[in-house]
Amino acid sequence: MLELPQSCRICLKLNAKRFRQLKNRAQDSGESPTVIGIDDWSWRKSQTYGTIIVDLERRVVIDILEDRDVVSCTNWLKRHPEVEVISRDRCGLYAQAARQGAPQAKQVADRFHIVQNLRQAIEEQMNLHGRATGRALLSDADNITAAGSLLKSRLAHRTSREEIFATIHALRNQGLSCSEIGRRTGFPRRSIAKWLQFETPPDRRRAALKPTSPWYFEEFLSQSWKEGIRTGSALFRLIRERGYEGSQSHLQRLLAGWRKAEQQGSDSKVEHEILKPVRDPETGHAISPVIAAALCIKPRGKLTPDQARKVDALKAGSPAFATMRSLAMRFNGILRSRQADPLPAWIDNAIETDLAPIVRFARTLNRDFDAVKNAIEMPWSNGQAEGQINRLKTLKRAMYGRAGPELLRARMLPFRHTD
Repeated sequence: MLELPQSCRICLKLNAKRFRQLKNRAQDSGESPTVIGIDDWSWRKSQTYGTIIVDLERRVVIDILEDRDVVSCTNWLKRHPEVEVISRDRCGLYAQAARQGAPQAKQVADRFHIVQNLRQAIEEQMNLHGRATGRALLSDADNITAAGSLLKSRLAHRTSREEIFATIHALRNQGLSCSEIGRRTGFPRRSIAKWLQFETPPDRRRAALKPTSPWYFEEFLSQSWKEGIRTGSALFRLIRERGYEGSQSHLQRLLAGWRKAEQQGSDSKVEHEILKPVRDPETGHAISPVIAAALCIKPRGKLTPDQARKVDALKAGSPAFATMRSLAMRFNGILRSRQADPLPAWIDNAIETDLAPIVRFARTLNRDFDAVKNAIEMPWSNGQAEGQINRLKTLKRAMYGRAGPELLRARMLPFRHTD
C-alpha cells in the first residue's frame, strides 16, 4: 500500500485545521433578518444550481443552500418567521417558496430583471423584421400574419399543416435524416419523426371547454360585445357572476383577437410594412434586433446623435417599434416615479397592442402584479445578491473545484471577531 510523503500529510492536516477554523469563525446571523434577497448561482452552468440568501439591510450573506429547490427554500423561510420583505428575480420557484414559507412577507420583483424582460420581448418582436420566424415553410403572407397576432399565427400554422406534412415526407423520400429535415424546415427532430409515422396529417385533439376558459362563455360575451360592453374589466365582472373561474388576462386575450378582427381591413397594409427590414439611413445597414431593443428602452435625452438617428428611422419604418417605444418610455416613467397606480392601465394597453411578445410580457406582469407593484414602490432590489454571487464565483474558482457547500458557506458568511 502506497504511503503519502510526510510533506503531503502535513499539508492535509494543515488544510483540515484551516477548514475547521473557517467553520468555527463563520458567524451565523446574530440579528434576525427582516429584509432578504434570494437568488440562484450555478455549481455547473445550465446543470446544477445553489441558492444564496442575503440580508439586504446589513449587506451580508446569511446562508448558502446547496440546491435550488422549493422545499429547501420553503423550509429555510419557515425557520425565519421574522422575514418581512423578500426581494427575488422573476423565477417562479422562489415566488412559490415565499408564498409557502413566508406568507406574511412582501415579495419584491427585481427591477433590473423586469426591464431586462421587457427588452427581451422587444428584441423578440424586432426579430420578425425580414428574418425567419422559426417556421420556414410558412408563406410570407402567413409569416406577416403570425407577426401581427398570436391567434392568427396559430391559424396560419393550422392551414399550412398539409403543405408542411407533404414537404417533410418529400425530404424523407430523398433519403434525408430527421435531423437534416429539422435543420431545413425549422421543426424539432422529434416532431418530424412523429409525423413520418403517419400517412396523413394527424388530427389535433381538442379538450372540452371548461369554466376556466372565457370561450366557455363565448355566446354571452359575443352578445355583450354587440350591445357595446367592450371593456375587459366590465366583461370580466359579468362572466365571474356566471361562474367564470379563469383570469382577466385570459379574457383579454380573447377580446384582443376580436378587436384585431374588426381592424383587419385597415391594418392589413400596416402589417406588411411591419416586417420590412429597417435600415440606418446613413449607412444603409439593417439595424439588428439587439440594437433596436436596446435603443427602444433608452430615453431620448441619453441618446447620442447616431442613436437618435436610428431611433427615428425605426419609428418611421416600423409602427410596431413606435408602439413599443411609447410603451417602454411610459414603463420607465412608472418605475422612476415610484407610483404603481398607472401600472394596470399600462398592462391593458400593452395587451391591446396585439404584439405577441409584448402581450406575453404584460401578462407575466399581471400574474406577478403584487411583487411588481412592490418593486416600484419599495427601495429594495436584488443588486446586493448579485454582487455577493460575483464574490462567491471568485472564491469558488480560486479553490479549483474543491469548494463544497460547507467550505463555501464558511468563506461567504461574515467572520466572528474574537479578542
